[in-house]
Amino acid sequence: MSDDNFIEKDTSATDAADEQNRQQRHKLRQQKLQQQVQQGIDKATAEKGLLLVITGNGKGKSTSGFGTVARAVGHGLTAAVVQFIKGSWECGERNLLAQHQVEFAVMATGFTWDTQDKAADIAAAEKVWQRAEQMLADPAIDLVLLDELTYMVSYHYIELERIVCALQNRPAAQHVVITGRSCHRTLVEMADTVSEVQVVKHAFDAGIKAQRGLDW
Repeated sequence: MSDDNFIEKDTSATDAADEQNRQQRHKLRQQKLQQQVQQGIDKATAEKGLLLVITGNGKGKSTSGFGTVARAVGHGLTAAVVQFIKGSWECGERNLLAQHQVEFAVMATGFTWDTQDKAADIAAAEKVWQRAEQMLADPAIDLVLLDELTYMVSYHYIELERIVCALQNRPAAQHVVITGRSCHRTLVEMADTVSEVQVVKHAFDAGIKAQRGLDW
């Protein structure tokens, strides 16, 4: 047998040993991670109705909120949705979820730059917020999505104190999801979970129009 054959066998044995060591190190890391995760799970024993805020300038806030509604409905929970600002558009989520007994209260005035009528917008916001207050007081509703609510605060259409009061006095087990840009710091501080969606790029900026089934 030549020296080359001995070298090849020795290299193969070294490679196998190195691979075994890598696998062992990986296993130890994953075991440590598993232990840390389990410790977190063991500590998380409390149950309560959660307030989630999904804010930021990026696309996907309402999509995330509706995804949470769909998840709740999939688990047999009762959900309701209040839509501000974009309610004049056809809504694919509403088309689907309404078939699963999800109640929608829709402001239905569309974007404020289209209505150009502040008084009418405030009246519409007040009407739909009254229904939202009823939902937030109803223990039979497990989850309420307040889609684009943040604008109602920013534009001073609905008093922040009324929103805070309704959230604080809702049934203890009821979950609420708030979406929209520039969420007021009071709501952020109240929330149990806050996610900020940031824009990296958007097709609209490249001249591509909003498309049915993807954007609305």
